[in-house]
Amino acid sequence: MYIVFMVWHPAPLAKAVGVTHIFIMMLVIDAVLGPLLTLIVAKPDKKSLKFDLVVIIILQLAAFIYGMYNIAHSRPVYIAFDTLRFEVVQANEIPKTSLEQAQAPYQHLEWGAPTYVAVAAVKNDKEKSARLFQELETGIAPSKQPHLYEPLDKQWSVINDKAKPISKLYQSNDKSRVDGVIDKYPSIIAWLPLVAYEQDMIVLIGDNSVIDIVDLKP
Repeated sequence: MYIVFMVWHPAPLAKAVGVTHIFIMMLVIDAVLGPLLTLIVAKPDKKSLKFDLVVIIILQLAAFIYGMYNIAHSRPVYIAFDTLRFEVVQANEIPKTSLEQAQAPYQHLEWGAPTYVAVAAVKNDKEKSARLFQELETGIAPSKQPHLYEPLDKQWSVINDKAKPISKLYQSNDKSRVDGVIDKYPSIIAWLPLVAYEQDMIVLIGDNSVIDIVDLKP
């Protein structure tokens, strides 16, 4: 639970990518599988009981490993800013070819908390067209291509220009929730949308800094 919810999916990313129900399903299967099968096979003086229990343990381990593999395979690895918004980039969305072309430190996927990055701006119309056609052809957005990444610090002028005023949050969220966020984060200046697999949220922006991700509608 610590690895899944504190390291790979720090709140509220677990909700944003929808990993909670997968994790609960894995635990339920694992918790039910062992006791239920044991109840079925366990009989007094049964000669094959030890063998049966070993098989049950192996099945439980297999279910656990399969569940954790899928969660790890889809863990968020980057929060990428691209032109107008941030996007949650999961490990299974990144093509291997893009990793091979990427510069350090983006040529491999980390196992810790997701890293904030920015997609480098296009240099000319030719490059803009090339990116567009590649996305249409492959379905892979620039935000999911590490060879296009650069440090977020290089794009604060763009982020600040595109960021939206806090007052706009009242249009799509309950007033008390927005007020609660303002009270909790007094240093926020603006915000930008965060696009995720399960639920979109917002990224709070401070003075050339990312303050936090919060569960409000963009």
